[in-house]
Amino acid sequence: MTATSPERHPTADTIIVGGGPAGLSAALCLARYNRQVLVFDGGRGRSTHHQVNRNYIGFPGGIATVDLRKRAVEQLADYPGARLSHHQVIGAEGDAERGFTVRSQSHAFTARTLILATGVLDHFPHFPGWERYVGESMFWCIACDGYENRGRRILVVGHTDAAAAEAMQMHSLSDRVQLLTNSHRNEISEVLCRRLRAAGIPVLHDQIRGVEGDQGRLRAVITRGGERLETDSLFSIQGATPETRLAEQLGVELAPTGYIRVDTEQQTSVPAVYAAGDVTSLHSHQVSAAVHEGSQAASAANYFLYPPELKSA
Repeated sequence: MTATSPERHPTADTIIVGGGPAGLSAALCLARYNRQVLVFDGGRGRSTHHQVNRNYIGFPGGIATVDLRKRAVEQLADYPGARLSHHQVIGAEGDAERGFTVRSQSHAFTARTLILATGVLDHFPHFPGWERYVGESMFWCIACDGYENRGRRILVVGHTDAAAAEAMQMHSLSDRVQLLTNSHRNEISEVLCRRLRAAGIPVLHDQIRGVEGDQGRLRAVITRGGERLETDSLFSIQGATPETRLAEQLGVELAPTGYIRVDTEQQTSVPAVYAAGDVTSLHSHQVSAAVHEGSQAASAANYFLYPPELKSA
């Protein structure tokens, strides 16, 4: 083996790329099928922020997503067949006949099936210390955090009709809503502009220079034009990019939205490759949906792994 050749690790039944709710749910389900499963968790993603999830049943008062991840990892520790790796996966190749190989900088790992739970990259406004505000007073989802911001000063950030529609929806929760484009472009249609004006929602075509706040709690947003917008909560509607690099390397078909196309069993266009969580859909980015999809993908992968004599057809 040369110095640059990756070290070959033992084969698993399933490799899961992504250690968020979807990936951990899939791992637990597979472990309970007595499968050998290897989960790669790069320590990034939405569930690593300061978010408190209140939409998942069984947790009165909500649970921090980082704590949910921690509990899931502790739960997996009861199953010797489930392993967690913090290697960053940089490549994937293979097919259902030969099996799949995923690569980190210095290692290669093989499995018969693959589950992609790689999530999305959110386009949050960037200002000094912006990461500290995510999940505390800077959000991306009205379903997740709108209710807790009833009656508060809400600043919706985005320059498209999607942002304008979100501001209109927020108006059902608070009569103190503003919209800031935070872009050199303003692509909000005249129809939505009229609706915003009718609802009394101010629109400012400007960009963020900085914020006033402490310990993740916003007090005001300062624009490049010198405006000071007092706010309790910022909802970023600047879009997100699905993390599909590995899917594309494997030849997996993407939907027109750029997300991974899956069927009702979370099967992608490539046999034995499944996808779960936010990377599969433009909408419904909920922990509950991710957990469901992870479990569904795991069950489908498990069935694929059975020999023919154990399958019903």
